[in-house]
Amino acid sequence: MARVDILLPAMGEGVIEATITKWLVEEGARVEEDDPIVEVATDKVDTEIPSPASGILTGIAFREGDIPKVGDLLAYIESNGTESSSEESVKLVEADYLEVKAAASDTTIGSAHDEFIVSEMKSRTPEGKYLSPLVRKIAQEKNISHAELDGIKGSGMDGRITKDDLLRFAGRRDTQPGIDTAGSAYTVDRDESHEAKPKVEPKISRFTDSGDEIIEMDRIRKLIAEHMVNSKRTSPHVTAFIDVDVTDLVNWRNLVKESFLKKEGVKLTLTPIFLEATARILRQLPMVNVSVDGTNIIRKKNINIGMATALPDGNLIVPVIKKADEKSLIGLAREVSDLASRARKNQLKPDEIQGGTFTITNYGTVGNLMGTPIINQPQSAILGIGSVRKVPAVIETPSGDAIGMRQILYLSLSYDHRVIDGALGGMFLKQLKENLESFSQNKFLEDFRL
Repeated sequence: MARVDILLPAMGEGVIEATITKWLVEEGARVEEDDPIVEVATDKVDTEIPSPASGILTGIAFREGDIPKVGDLLAYIESNGTESSSEESVKLVEADYLEVKAAASDTTIGSAHDEFIVSEMKSRTPEGKYLSPLVRKIAQEKNISHAELDGIKGSGMDGRITKDDLLRFAGRRDTQPGIDTAGSAYTVDRDESHEAKPKVEPKISRFTDSGDEIIEMDRIRKLIAEHMVNSKRTSPHVTAFIDVDVTDLVNWRNLVKESFLKKEGVKLTLTPIFLEATARILRQLPMVNVSVDGTNIIRKKNINIGMATALPDGNLIVPVIKKADEKSLIGLAREVSDLASRARKNQLKPDEIQGGTFTITNYGTVGNLMGTPIINQPQSAILGIGSVRKVPAVIETPSGDAIGMRQILYLSLSYDHRVIDGALGGMFLKQLKENLESFSQNKFLEDFRL
């Protein structure tokens, strides 16, 4: 027997520790390679750590609620393999921890069903079932879709699908198409856009004698609160506002949205347009794309824009679009749709919420006109987008000024006054306004061929 150590892997830039939220395997139980063994949570994301080898979980070093640091020993397994060093163990865990996007060939499932193309096997099914790296690999090899996986009753802890479950299913499907491992009929025309219910921590509440309800903050809300207070304590915030006439932009979007959805497969919202325009301004004004380290200003090489996303449980998360200035509007639209969807399903990877250099928050989606957003540290600025409203406005025409109905929104920029002065902050908003108001419909109509 050989001992294999399971260490807490590195989980992204700036993450040095994690909280043990739940052990999925009891001490003394047998585990298979790639089986998830423990759930951990950081201030960025929740995730599961898989076993790097098969064997018996003979020791657990931390209990639920403990906070180990990256590299700490979490547990160890007695396996039949050769002795594995701590360095080798953490490399095994990190390799399994990082999601690997693997494209499979186009596959038709059943002659009586529509064609289902497996383009990417995600770590969770549409109904939220967790899939270990090994299970995903087998599913791709056997051409098993997410819809079929949702129909399999797993024999693992909490109903998880194991390797044996999948192999039995594949064998039964080959001999009895349409039947899963439990003998229940499955279908492959399930709506793949169905969103899984997010994991929501139960809120603990109690009542005072006068009937007031006292609700304890959940873990995420506590982290958000700490982050917001720290930002205000760190940066002297200044917020500037500007109004933008987006009539042409809105009219263009309404004109092409149906064709865009049909051609590209994703909805065209205003968010990717704002992202594209913002990335261009950050490239022109790089001193807004900075952070502060003591008395040093760090000018960022890459333009990585975070987009604040509301979750179904009322909390927030900020997925990051890396190198946004290098992406086309179509590419941004696809990435915005993908990240927002997976954020709401708790399926983001740690790397996808790390490394932001600037943030956009759209409070206009809930009808707010304007706001004063708080900087997402260690960044130096955040852009707020208000709701678009039809209002009467003065229009300059060759024959003189006139009053007309226009689509107007307010932008706000909160910035760190230690490194961004009013002139630079004002210039940023002014140039962004000019970019949005001079939106070229003809260019994008030609690019999309709509």
